[in-house]
Amino acid sequence: MNRLSCFLFLSLAGAVSAADWPNWQGPSLNLQSEESDWSLKNAKVLWETKIGVGYSSIAVAGGKAVTMGHDGKKSGGLETVYCFEAKSGKVLWKDTYPAVLLDYLHKGGPCATPAIDGDRVYTLSKDGRLKCYNVATGKVHWEKSMMKAANMTRPPEWGFAGSPRILGDHLLIEADATFALDKMTGKTIWKSQPYRHAYGTPAPFQHDGKTLLATLKTDGVVILDATDGTTKAFHKWETSYRTNSTSPIPLPGSRIFVSTGYKRGCALLQYQDGHLETIWENKNLSNHMNNSVIHDGYIYGFDGNTHMGGPKELVCLDLKTGKTQWRGGAELRCGSLLAAGNRILALGERGQLAEAPLSPKAYKPTADLHILGQQCWTPPALANGLIFARNNRGNLVCVQAK
Repeated sequence: MNRLSCFLFLSLAGAVSAADWPNWQGPSLNLQSEESDWSLKNAKVLWETKIGVGYSSIAVAGGKAVTMGHDGKKSGGLETVYCFEAKSGKVLWKDTYPAVLLDYLHKGGPCATPAIDGDRVYTLSKDGRLKCYNVATGKVHWEKSMMKAANMTRPPEWGFAGSPRILGDHLLIEADATFALDKMTGKTIWKSQPYRHAYGTPAPFQHDGKTLLATLKTDGVVILDATDGTTKAFHKWETSYRTNSTSPIPLPGSRIFVSTGYKRGCALLQYQDGHLETIWENKNLSNHMNNSVIHDGYIYGFDGNTHMGGPKELVCLDLKTGKTQWRGGAELRCGSLLAAGNRILALGERGQLAEAPLSPKAYKPTADLHILGQQCWTPPALANGLIFARNNRGNLVCVQAK
């Protein structure tokens, strides 16, 4: 096992044993957690606050919750990173700086989710300001303009939306090219060849004892060597309106699942011998913005587009064949979900939490709780019996579910 592969194994093993949710997609990088001691039955709102406009989710570790918001001004706007005491909502520190709103066909504001790694936390603004803080004090260790690093004259069409991803000593960032930075200094270690921007987050996986990265650019799925950023494979996957806004999901056996919106559909790909081959492809599931969960041979995800007509509902597919097992949860519309304790925790687009067994037989919710209004496109976070959720206008809610 090489050094980078060893780091990946150890960091994931350590994270899964805890009940924190330290980064985008949680401790196992797949929207799943080992946490089982939670339920929406008798759950209640513990605290709530306002953080500003945006779609950044919440990173939770060591009793702290970190997220981001924007003041909503189209000109001269400010973005703020907040660090809260997870159980009380007390602001431990915050950092405010100039940032564009970039509200094209959405409310605008930051989309990337912070990443907590030990005593540091990494954040990425809508216009590419990357910052590394001491998570206890808010002291800035370093910052870097990813627009400048990538020689970009303006932010991507939908802004910087991919989240910082920790991989061993490296920090992975999407900025047209994929960058690997030294997480302690921000120095560029390697930079891949440029593609049209990726709005999702790079996903590491193992292949023949080596660590590779799957990333979904606007052009398609790209497989990179995690040691030097060289392209190992490319599979064209384009979506209407230039919105490949999800992240690819690596699976055992060097398989990659991808699903995007506007009726583009989904596919299961196989990486081998420097190529990506299609195992199956269909339109049974079209994730507009939020990723699916894949568990015990089945795919659970939200099908449909918030900006278009047609069904918007939760769907379960057979991973092997892509065939639909069931459809349901239409009241959740284009929501988001995670899985923990063999159950689904979903957040509907209009702010209702729902709990249901993670089953390929049917969607049968056992409890729900309406906690937010307005537009909820951001996936929730579950950590130590606390559920964190927000809407696009900046209402942040913490629910006691233990």
